[in-house]
Amino acid sequence: VQLVESGGGLVQPGGSLRLSCVASGLSFSSYSMGWFRQAPGKEREFVAGVGWSGTLKKFADSLKGRVTISRDNAKNTLYLQMNNLKREDTAVYYCAAGSDPYYIQDRPIAFWGQGTQVTISS
Repeated sequence: VQLVESGGGLVQPGGSLRLSCVASGLSFSSYSMGWFRQAPGKEREFVAGVGWSGTLKKFADSLKGRVTISRDNAKNTLYLQMNNLKREDTAVYYCAAGSDPYYIQDRPIAFWGQGTQVTISS
């Protein structure tokens, strides 16, 4: 199983980024999917999650209104659109597949990606 993230980089405050995660080696449409992040010196935290069908979505309270999550089951790809980025959004962002097909937050994670660095700085 591979989850390969892309789309990270250096962005100025107020900017936008779209992260992608391409999955292989698993039945993508059977898993909930999500994004997590880990900032230096902090624990990994939940960002957003989406159920297997793309309908059920959850967001971290600190990011609501600034991020959207979507998936394309035909392309085995998960997306995270982030807008109005802030310095505190700087972190490594990880893609994950959840063991529960509906929810990934506070549920066991089946697979993790390697992460992509997002840096918000002027």
